[in-house]
Amino acid sequence: MRDAQITLTWADGDYVFRLGWGELELLQEACNAGPYVILDRLNDKTFRIGDISHVLRLGLIGGGLPPTDALRLVRAYVENRVPSENVIFAQAVLSAGCVGAPEEKLGETDAPSPDESLTISPTES
Repeated sequence: MRDAQITLTWADGDYVFRLGWGELELLQEACNAGPYVILDRLNDKTFRIGDISHVLRLGLIGGGLPPTDALRLVRAYVENRVPSENVIFAQAVLSAGCVGAPEEKLGETDAPSPDESLTISPTES
């Protein structure tokens, strides 16, 4: 299943970002535009400043970070820096949210080879 999760080395460490359905709706409201419009703006450099900060903040929250920690990180590493430092990160997070993370296989399942047996861990459903 493609869950739009992506891990990036950003700010002061490695962070999980995820823009699920709920986060995409919040992003849409915050930026007054749909996710693909925002992605187009990030890609063609016609973005609004909030496009960057909202994508990263909501992506961190969707990735499991408490909202207060996400806001603190965005204030320190986005709002106190030039926009160009974070555009590529916002592009990656929003792209994963819209179409899935690059390492996810679209429409394919990992079938075991004839020599492998199928095992499922207790955390998988």
